[in-house]
Amino acid sequence: MPELPQDAERVRAPLPFGVAEVTGPSMVPTLHHGDRLLVHYGARIKRGDVVVLRHPFQQDLLVVKRAAERREGGWWVLGDNTYAGGDSTDYGVVPDELVLGRVRFRYRPRGSDRRSVPAVVGWALSAARPVFSARSASRRLRAR
Repeated sequence: MPELPQDAERVRAPLPFGVAEVTGPSMVPTLHHGDRLLVHYGARIKRGDVVVLRHPFQQDLLVVKRAAERREGGWWVLGDNTYAGGDSTDYGVVPDELVLGRVRFRYRPRGSDRRSVPAVVGWALSAARPVFSARSASRRLRAR
């Protein structure tokens, strides 16, 4: 399950944005271990958004999941990697107060093995991308 450092949470910052780092495989192929995220804390969440939330049972643990469906009592969240687990199929609906924000942008750091010009150009073209809502992915995930 992607885990975010505790200091990634916004605490009365002047801007509602923060940076977080992904650990774990549960959001592959959308996000990978080591990706950096620009999180818009307090943003309005809609179905299909990638969100940062507090784990319902370990509230000091921040996780990244996709808001698949709005249900009574909160959000049903799922990981994009069906084999990783650690989502609402394990812990149920996540209350609104535990959903902290929406992921707007991801940045993939350059590996030390990318030294050739083609490798650096390839990395530069794919390293930074906005994270969009995935309507089709959320419908596919909801069917699980």
